[in-house]
Amino acid sequence: MMHLTAFRWVPPFAQGLVRDLRVRWALEEAELQYDVRLIGPDDQKSQAYRKLQPFGQVPVLHDGDLCLFESGAIVLHIAERSAILMPLEASAKERARVWVFAATNSLEQHIQNLTQIDLFNADSAWGIERRPAVMEMLRDRLQKLTDWMTGRHYLENETFTVGDLMMTTVLRILRHIDLLEKEFPELHAYRLRCEARPAFQKALGDQMKAFADHAPTP
Repeated sequence: MMHLTAFRWVPPFAQGLVRDLRVRWALEEAELQYDVRLIGPDDQKSQAYRKLQPFGQVPVLHDGDLCLFESGAIVLHIAERSAILMPLEASAKERARVWVFAATNSLEQHIQNLTQIDLFNADSAWGIERRPAVMEMLRDRLQKLTDWMTGRHYLENETFTVGDLMMTTVLRILRHIDLLEKEFPELHAYRLRCEARPAFQKALGDQMKAFADHAPTP
């Protein structure tokens, strides 16, 4: 059985977005058995945990003697065990890998630039000045992704892969604004299509239950 680390609680703005969700979703799609070790701030700072995850983040996955960190690496490791996540044909398999990196490298950083401003620096002088340029770059990337998706149900036509899993979790980070709904309805529909998968619903429900169970007492 695999063992996954996740936070026992995070503030509401982060709930449903913490990156162990990607791993939970992949494990559910692959129908692999796993359990979850919930950690808190003290665990993150401990030397024992830093030996597993140098930056004190989640997730960490133990698979036998193998210990992995970074959600993209973990998800690709899991995908290798699943015909649902990773196609069998060689070129299709490599295309699925490409989209994992495209989601995290070509899109996520621009979305994170926006959320950093909107959630933590919205009233700062630099945030107000910087936001229009950040939005312009993000809109450009989202338009390019929309152009690619024209005529496609998923990133590679009609087949859901690990690339779609990763792209969906990246697009979810924009939930604090209605940019997709208003300006990129095709991407909004794509995200909802992927989120409707039972494996995603199970993964999200489990993550949210942990947060509810460990919510601070008012």
